[in-house]
Amino acid sequence: MDAHAHFASLARYNVWATARLLKALAPVPEVEYRRDVGLFFKSIHGTLNHLLVGEHQIWYARFAQGVTPEGVTLDMEAEPDRQRLAQTLLDGAANWAPLIAGWPAARFDQALDYTTMKGVPVSLPFAATLAHVFNHGTHHRGQITAALTALGHAGPELDFAYLLHDESTAENSPS
Repeated sequence: MDAHAHFASLARYNVWATARLLKALAPVPEVEYRRDVGLFFKSIHGTLNHLLVGEHQIWYARFAQGVTPEGVTLDMEAEPDRQRLAQTLLDGAANWAPLIAGWPAARFDQALDYTTMKGVPVSLPFAATLAHVFNHGTHHRGQITAALTALGHAGPELDFAYLLHDESTAENSPS
């Protein structure tokens, strides 16, 4: 599999898993959604905000524009409103596929140069760092799913293989 195809599949998975997680969160009462349930970013809401900041405000800016935004912290509440946060996460997840599609194949073999939030210049392998972005989202969606089940709610099936199965089934079903 070439790099474009690999990362396009991860971008599709990111959209799919984010949508499934948000659907599972919809019936969760506000008090449980915002309760400190022992996650690194405390609550489900805090962890979703961290995903917004990390994946969409920091890493997307680094990959799309080569910059690290100023005034952003990993634990900030970038969006206090639950519905707007959900929509922003979905919109942000959808932004990755066209970005990836626009890169030449050689880009994946190069470096990603950026400055950290502390002002330190860094150069990391481009493809491996992009993989980190998608892996990071998977990690935190897993934390939220664990919190859902601990709160007594059903957790969504988010395994990548389920997306592949869904896509395979859709491709093979008659139109």
